[in-house]
Amino acid sequence: MHSEQLDITLPMARTLIDDQFPQWRELPLRLLETGGTVNAIFRLGDDLTVRFPLQEQPIDEARRWLAREAAAAEELHGRTRFPTPQPVAVGAPGSGYPMPWAVQTWLPGTPATAEDPAGSEAFGHDLAEFIAALRAIDTAGRTFRGEGRGGDLTSHDEWIELCFERSVGLLDVDRLRNMWTRQRRLPRLPGPDRMTHGDLIPGNLLVAEGRLAGVLDVGGLGPADPALDLVSGWHVLDDGPREVLRADLGCSDLEWDRGRAWAFAQAIGLVWYYEGSNPEMSGTGRRTLDRLLATA
Repeated sequence: MHSEQLDITLPMARTLIDDQFPQWRELPLRLLETGGTVNAIFRLGDDLTVRFPLQEQPIDEARRWLAREAAAAEELHGRTRFPTPQPVAVGAPGSGYPMPWAVQTWLPGTPATAEDPAGSEAFGHDLAEFIAALRAIDTAGRTFRGEGRGGDLTSHDEWIELCFERSVGLLDVDRLRNMWTRQRRLPRLPGPDRMTHGDLIPGNLLVAEGRLAGVLDVGGLGPADPALDLVSGWHVLDDGPREVLRADLGCSDLEWDRGRAWAFAQAIGLVWYYEGSNPEMSGTGRRTLDRLLATA
């Protein structure tokens, strides 16, 4: 999926775990086939997952990210009724793998990429409850850190222009360009940043019987544009359940439109970037853009 992507094999993972955490030597280990783009994920026994980053970066920077991820998980723990992974341990580079890696608790449920809750109004209610609970967490004076999605829409112009260039022949670029021209001008919402998950895509949402069973990848928890987590309405839900989400959260027209814009900014890069390497992620982007165009 990425240039110079790291290769982590089952024997390599087994050796790293056994050498550094001998208490888990007897637990079975298997690689999970996921649509994830950041980590190779293994299930260890019944209660643990092991996450190995797929892209190399400076070790100190990687350790800082894992520490922030663990702190975010701890901050979120118990603040909603929906389970989220908890940090268990951090492993060190070794056995041919150059990066630190993480062990977390396992959450039961099926990713929304495999058990599609798009038509479930109950899932719309659950998503709204989760987003509202995040917004209720005190930011403790923190504000958006200025990187990625969640601040100024126009700061993404250069990236989105690149996406338009790479999407010729894949998408209706002229129509999408017109959409972004309108969306990028939307003003910021009045009021302070609120706590957000930051990446409520189908692969990070677990489903059981049409309900939200858990939420993954909580390391991005932090203050941002309150509309940011509304991307879930476009990534995951069909029209009826999406309106349930909006009604439960009491979104103004501006807030809802900014949520649309953040969904666009995320989806436009997924289609071309993952077209050949991760059809599931590319399909998520295409489906989101189709929903946005259908309601434009």
